[in-house]
Amino acid sequence: MSWNPTLDPGCPDDIGIDAIETLIVPRARDLGDFEVRRALPAPKRQMVGPFIFFDQAGPAEFLTGKGVDVRPHPHIGLGTVTYLYQGEFHHLDSTGADQIIRPGALNWMMAGRGVTHSERTPELTRQGPSSLFGIQTWIALPEDREDDAPFFEHHSAAALPEILDTGIKARLILGEAYGAKAPATMYSEAFYLDVMLEPGARFPLPDNHEDRGVYITSGRVEVAGEVFEAGRMMVFRPGDRITVRAGEQGARLMVLGGATLNGPRHIWWNFVASSRDRIEAAKEDWRAAKWGQGMFDLPAKDNAEHIPLP
Repeated sequence: MSWNPTLDPGCPDDIGIDAIETLIVPRARDLGDFEVRRALPAPKRQMVGPFIFFDQAGPAEFLTGKGVDVRPHPHIGLGTVTYLYQGEFHHLDSTGADQIIRPGALNWMMAGRGVTHSERTPELTRQGPSSLFGIQTWIALPEDREDDAPFFEHHSAAALPEILDTGIKARLILGEAYGAKAPATMYSEAFYLDVMLEPGARFPLPDNHEDRGVYITSGRVEVAGEVFEAGRMMVFRPGDRITVRAGEQGARLMVLGGATLNGPRHIWWNFVASSRDRIEAAKEDWRAAKWGQGMFDLPAKDNAEHIPLP
């Protein structure tokens, strides 16, 4: 599938720099073996559309025998979106899902009323040096989906639509954009793209979504005459026609957004909810550790340990 970005897309000079409603510089967190850079939630911006959490993991290099071990932990009220550029994760969860994710594929886990999962570097991958570089996001659920049963979906890179044009290669990970629709089950209006731009290529953002943001993974881009480096997220004013232009080395972007929810969400640890009572109930259930008797159970194949409540 292709679309023509020259069809009246709006040029960088057509807007002012005030079209950028929020500029976010992610906070770096050292997790020991690798670094995470968190863009959402930010002090001045909780969400972009329904996206309430945005982490860049890595890039990181691991020696033989080493890797990532995120022990079983809980979620409510959100969907987790895992997308890798490099490396592999072994995902196990309490729905019974057992999946290794590789670059370009999508792991989509809808937590609903409660799910537990772990993410680890696969044993086969640990037999030699390895790398990890990827993005994990959370999507806050509409209120009428917070009590739904959890589920898990995996979609291969080949199953995700590609949008191609001169100097542009984009993969639609979630939602709808440019006439394409990704296969993952969605409960709110959203779009999420992995966009690779050659030097000087121009990319118009979708203009049929209320909220739109761009995270620069590598390279740099120009918007309205201003240059922005990798590791920045820009959230744009609704309604403006926005085009970003890649710098002299090209750029890789994550483009995200959609319709805003009906109100803010409470977020505590790994829990997202429209009410504090839901979060308090989840805290008590996880603390009790009565697996399979309440909101949470441990993954059947990874139940020897878990991350305790903070």
